[in-house]
Amino acid sequence: MFRALVIISAVVATPAFAASPTQRLCGWIENPTPGNWWLTDRRGEWIIDTQGGHHAEGDLPDFGTSRKYWVATQPNGHGYGCACINAVVNARTKEVMKIVRTNIRPLLACRRDRALKEPKQ
Repeated sequence: MFRALVIISAVVATPAFAASPTQRLCGWIENPTPGNWWLTDRRGEWIIDTQGGHHAEGDLPDFGTSRKYWVATQPNGHGYGCACINAVVNARTKEVMKIVRTNIRPLLACRRDRALKEPKQ
């Protein structure tokens, strides 16, 4: 006599996006125009804010005006800096959903990382 092995599988509903636990992203943060922010690290570009579109919860890093931390590419102060953020991200869409913590770094920290390409001025 044969015994049948029955495998039961369950379908579990998942949210529309796969939010991650908090991840640390370190790299170049750019703010080229009003309302547009993203971070580029070793894994690619992460969208933080887009004007009229996606907006991450939490506080953006405050780079101040020191040339040690921020490169102004526009007369109005827009530009880029180097930072790490702890954030909840959507890995599929590469969007930052919530910024938990920010840590600005000297520009030299990103410039020394050969995996990162400095944004154009």
